[in-house]
Amino acid sequence: MYLDHPKISATNQDIEADRIERLNRIYGYAVGVADQMGNPGFIKKLSRLHDHKGTLMVAWFMAPTDEEKTYFVKAWQSLVGDRSVNVAHELEASAE
Repeated sequence: MYLDHPKISATNQDIEADRIERLNRIYGYAVGVADQMGNPGFIKKLSRLHDHKGTLMVAWFMAPTDEEKTYFVKAWQSLVGDRSVNVAHELEASAE
């Protein structure tokens, strides 16, 4: 069982708690797509997910493949997401 899940946060999460719930659904959707594509280990690359005013920000420990990026685009544009393709990816700075 994988227990080191990415951090999840959202702009205005204190007054709009549904944003965190939506991000949890997005995370589950992306993991499901990855499993279907035969890539369950991609979650070890994830650092955090953040909803910033309708844009999904995905931060990675390691550079994602183009396919891995599409997991989140599909999730974000779905009925459980924001219904848009506003997804940004960033690589976390190394702690060296």
